[in-house]
Amino acid sequence: MTNNANIPTLFQWAGGQSAFEKLFDAFYKKVLKDDLLGPVFANMSPEHSKHVAHFVAEVFGGPKAYTEGDHGSHANMVAHHIGKQLDDIKRKRWIALLLETADEVGLPDDPEFRSSLVGYLEWGSRLAVLNSKTTENPIQEHEPMPKWGWGETGGPYVPK
Repeated sequence: MTNNANIPTLFQWAGGQSAFEKLFDAFYKKVLKDDLLGPVFANMSPEHSKHVAHFVAEVFGGPKAYTEGDHGSHANMVAHHIGKQLDDIKRKRWIALLLETADEVGLPDDPEFRSSLVGYLEWGSRLAVLNSKTTENPIQEHEPMPKWGWGETGGPYVPK
């Protein structure tokens, strides 16, 4: 039987905050040069990659750099996608570029970590597409940040 106290968070396993900042810095440089995604992100702030790194790191069990340091929230992150009219082609390109970048920057490539990473990217990017087609934020400001670990989401998506 595995002792859960000895299992690192995804944040720890990935290499900590610097690993996420390195990943998203390299990734968004690549995104800006991409024919499909470049126009979507053309007006992003210079701090965008750092904020996304903080968000994902926090979701993966890291410090509250997004909610406390950046004064963000899950609702705040969702709000950035409202009305963007994203589609599955862009979503798939976003994931492919991010996974390619994860290889390039040396994120762990063991099956367990990559399964969790891909699971989160699939889940989060599909929610981003859904939220991009709405005009109102479905997440309330007081709702907690998502938490992602080594397992699955825990059930099917059922719209309210």
